[in-house]
Amino acid sequence: MRLTTRTNLAMRTLMFCAVNSGRIVRKHEIAAACNASENHLAQVVNTLAQRGFIDTQRGRSGGLRLNRPMEEIGVGAVLREFETSVPFAECFDAANNTCPLVDACLFRDALLAALEAFYAAMDDITLADLVENNAALEHILRMSGDRPIVPCA
Repeated sequence: MRLTTRTNLAMRTLMFCAVNSGRIVRKHEIAAACNASENHLAQVVNTLAQRGFIDTQRGRSGGLRLNRPMEEIGVGAVLREFETSVPFAECFDAANNTCPLVDACLFRDALLAALEAFYAAMDDITLADLVENNAALEHILRMSGDRPIVPCA
């Protein structure tokens, strides 16, 4: 299994926001720290905001931050938001499936069971589990300076 770049960027963005929870962060800061394109990151930030994981604020003092405590953000929920629109295999895409084995294939059933087990495992992990007491991650992602949190409108 391989996660999409968008999913990977979503998790990096959420971890960056969690590590820097005492301030509003900006896309260019996340992009620099996470080795990402600002344009690609903008799409991810938009989806995270639409799905309620982050709040965004426009303008000179704008940026983004977590919308709820990191203990309430499940990794499984984030992955589902970004991954479920991408079929895992051709046979999972009813509209475009051309596999002649679809009616007799047990491999699809095995894949489905594996995916369910994967998401069940991810449902047991929160953003806090990835960030709290992770000094190495904090060293990489912690921003310096004292730009206070400004409430998102």
